[in-house]
Amino acid sequence: MPALTLALLEETYAICRFPAGTRAAMPSPGPFSLLVQAVEETTLVCPLGHAPAEAEIDAGWRCFRIAQSFDFGVPGILAAVLDPLAKAGIGIFATSTFSTDYVLVKVEDAERAAEALRAAGHRVMG
Repeated sequence: MPALTLALLEETYAICRFPAGTRAAMPSPGPFSLLVQAVEETTLVCPLGHAPAEAEIDAGWRCFRIAQSFDFGVPGILAAVLDPLAKAGIGIFATSTFSTDYVLVKVEDAERAAEALRAAGHRVMG
């Protein structure tokens, strides 16, 4: 598996759930946010301070961003991050954009996650 460079973003994030069909507004642009509208629910990931009060909120997440971009045909990129976290017993919320991947871990697991990633040969900034 490849050695990666990951950036630990400064914000603390919330993962918010709305009932199916709910239209949620995107937060102001920042380092990372996510809005997924699926048939079973709407999910919003945003800085904790922007979490809508009407949502079901799971607060207290930190976000690792893979700093490199890879062609879609390159296998094992996300697995290279998830495997060491799984071996360390750290739960995750993962998502991808066209260019890269993001992995969120609970605030209390962030330092342990960074250590596990470094031990796997990755570089962690932040």
